[in-house]
Amino acid sequence: MRFSICLLALAVLIPAVMTAANSPADLEARRKALNDLLHEQWEYTMRTSPIYASILGDKRYNDKIDDFSQAAIDDNLEQSRRFLARFEAIDTTGFPEQESLNKQLMVRDLRSGLEGARFKPWEMPVNQFGGIHIDAPQLVSILSFESVKDYEDYITRLKLLPRLFDQNIEQMRKGMAAGLMPPKILLEQVVTQANGIATTAVEQSPFTHPFDKFPDSFSEADRKRLREAGLAAVKDSVIPAYVKFTAFVRDEYASKGRSEPGAWSLPDGPAWYAFRVKESTTTNLSPEEIHQIGLAQVKEIEGRMLGVAHQLGYPDLKTFYTALKNDPKLHPHSREEILDLYRKHIDEMYTKLPEMFGRLPKGKLEVMPIEEFREKEASTHYVQGTPDGSRKAHVMVNTGDFAKRTTLDIETTAYHEGVPGHHLQIAIAQELPELPPFRRQENYTAYTEGWALYSERLGKEAGFFQDPYSYYGHLQDDMLRAIRLVVDTGFHYKHWSRQQVVDFFHDHSAIDEPEVQSETDRYMAWPAQALGYKIGQLEILKLRQYSKDQLGGKFDVRSFHDEVLAGGALPMDVLSTRVHEWVGQQKAQASLSGPKTSTNQN
Repeated sequence: MRFSICLLALAVLIPAVMTAANSPADLEARRKALNDLLHEQWEYTMRTSPIYASILGDKRYNDKIDDFSQAAIDDNLEQSRRFLARFEAIDTTGFPEQESLNKQLMVRDLRSGLEGARFKPWEMPVNQFGGIHIDAPQLVSILSFESVKDYEDYITRLKLLPRLFDQNIEQMRKGMAAGLMPPKILLEQVVTQANGIATTAVEQSPFTHPFDKFPDSFSEADRKRLREAGLAAVKDSVIPAYVKFTAFVRDEYASKGRSEPGAWSLPDGPAWYAFRVKESTTTNLSPEEIHQIGLAQVKEIEGRMLGVAHQLGYPDLKTFYTALKNDPKLHPHSREEILDLYRKHIDEMYTKLPEMFGRLPKGKLEVMPIEEFREKEASTHYVQGTPDGSRKAHVMVNTGDFAKRTTLDIETTAYHEGVPGHHLQIAIAQELPELPPFRRQENYTAYTEGWALYSERLGKEAGFFQDPYSYYGHLQDDMLRAIRLVVDTGFHYKHWSRQQVVDFFHDHSAIDEPEVQSETDRYMAWPAQALGYKIGQLEILKLRQYSKDQLGGKFDVRSFHDEVLAGGALPMDVLSTRVHEWVGQQKAQASLSGPKTSTNQN
């Protein structure tokens, strides 16, 4: 009898507990817990990554510099484990879709970071494409210098740089002992880069540019004081740090660089490359599958390129390639001409954006030249603005060796790096108030670069690429991204030599020799990163075709683009789910509203 009473009491209690757990008050408490934890984690990120905070326009830590010591790295990993456990413990049952996705993406990011830690990427922090020696001077074009405090904080940072260089050297020595080394050929370029800054006169150093000009509101006394202090910091702190770093890489480090270009030759290299492939593409595609996709894409794009050659009266691509290299009309005559062409194409595309997008960013875009100290190794790229608009976004254009360059790819690159590519996507993401900061600043390579590559094709849909040579340049850039699938997996999965990669480039493109060499070195330095472009583009194209097939005459390209961009950067599998759900909603709405024909079927 007593046992039956207990069962009866339990039967009454369980629904009561379940009801309480799903009550509006409980739901709001869980939603608040997630939002509070997201805020706490973001504040931790800003506090422990002060340079990243400055890049985003958060000036609270402008007088601080990152801590790259082993103790700081270990502590950060421990904090990530704790944050992961706390996020996983939050039940998102009943949450709005975006809030539930906030947890899903944060958990995914934290898990990925912890999974990648087994490969100790911090012990191989430097190559010719990135590292403290290149990243530090780029801050000059990223920071805003509007107040006396901005300059004072910057000077404080300059004085802290030697510590960060020393911490990098310490990590590089650990990597050297563990066999975690970049290819020797790349480290020789690092020596040249670092030495270039180490031997530059103080007044011409990229670090002193902020002291060349001050805001009009500054007093003469402040200008004199800040300039003297800034030049002294460069002379006494920055240049000695570069001299020490250059000597270390030249005399100790570079000679120990690995001889094989592929990541397979590193300790646990195959597993690291598999991780990098998954991280870059946000898919489960294997290196072999990606290699085969690349070969198929190369063949398909070659057919379209041959069509342009025939249109211009050439019998084959090799004859066409030769004519392109020798045509003076296809070579710029000055650095400024290159910048002017970028500005022209971006300005023209702005007028067409309302035809393809319902939502446009408020943030504007500028075109600037890449600093000469790094133009030999750098490619044209986008630098995002700050969310508050205090620093405009800009496309950094490589104008070096202009006479040896061609104008073929300028139009398509303007659409990729500017609009409707990186600027449209990133600026819109920054302006989504309903998303937490980590999602407004999220960066999944397959999404961000896939969108930018997809955007190049929108130039044709907008009525541009009227010049067949410019359209050929577009196809050549598309070919470059297809070649990347073949040669990146060739290097790191199939054990290709450097010469095999160079030969594949020459066999399937007319890309200039300096770019072939630079691109080849890039894939050696940055395994799998280049895979995200084409894989992301193909996924977006597949989702667009699915949407058109499902919606038929009711497909609206503006609505499709807005949906793709409305959630910020997403992994490809999450984007696929989002678009499929959107298509289902569109079909349901269409069935309720009755027959209707779209006037915008692109």
